[in-house]
Amino acid sequence: MKFAGAGQVLLAAALWGTTGTTMALAPAGAEPLGVGALRLLLGGIALAALAFLKGDFRRAGSLPLRKLAGAGLMIAAYQICFFNGVARNGVALGTLVAIGSAPMLAGLLEWRLRGVKPGRRWLVATSLALGGCGLLLLPVDGLSPAVEAVGLLLSLGAGLAYAGYALVSKELLQHMSPNAAVAAIFLPGALFLLPLLPLTELTWVLQPRGMLIILHLGLVTTAVAYLLFARGLRQISTAAAVTLTLAEPLVAGMLGVFLLGERFGGRNLAGMLALGAGLLWLSLPVSSGERERHEPIVA
Repeated sequence: MKFAGAGQVLLAAALWGTTGTTMALAPAGAEPLGVGALRLLLGGIALAALAFLKGDFRRAGSLPLRKLAGAGLMIAAYQICFFNGVARNGVALGTLVAIGSAPMLAGLLEWRLRGVKPGRRWLVATSLALGGCGLLLLPVDGLSPAVEAVGLLLSLGAGLAYAGYALVSKELLQHMSPNAAVAAIFLPGALFLLPLLPLTELTWVLQPRGMLIILHLGLVTTAVAYLLFARGLRQISTAAAVTLTLAEPLVAGMLGVFLLGERFGGRNLAGMLALGAGLLWLSLPVSSGERERHEPIVA
């Protein structure tokens, strides 16, 4: 695997890992739908301005409108499913189910639709990382969180939408720069959600803390993070990139412990170590001998 690409995806996942903590600090009245729509809109505008200033749209040629609309719809669906799943089952469980289900779904979609068979390193590293996610979900002091079935389905829907977004983005990046591709996806995504904004409470955005929250979500966890992800995705396979995004719940868990005072047990700590080990192994460069023995994970 190309180490630079893996590093960019890991950095993007680390930024995404701040999303749950940021939402926990949002003012009262911040609803999942409104947050998701505003996040996409602000991030899309920032990305479009960057692409326009750098002339990326002029170099992109004719835009594949159907694929762009499809990717935009997927990223819009991800916002709705992810934030509602987190609202119903909590940051830890909602994030782990959504992000934890995405690697396998992305690997299967890439294999089925593009004929790219994941390598054995990906299979082992993904299994190790998902096992770590499972340990992160174990109750602390015998207390298990209440789990809502609708919330789980929403989180699984977020994982599927994210996997589909990554797969379509991989195809678009073969013809467009990362700046143009991400901007052209996020603006339609925001447009899909705009008609729903009048149904949500938005006065919280006018508060100073609310403004800081939405600026962080829109510029840092959306514009910067998805641009890093797109640049990394250009260099590695979709399956490997989505597995590396499992760093998101790892960062989210660490922030929950150190900033929000959440408690972790010994098995939870073991899960964090297993998850980190799987991501580290997958991100390390592949030797020439290993490349010959195993199926490649670089697209």
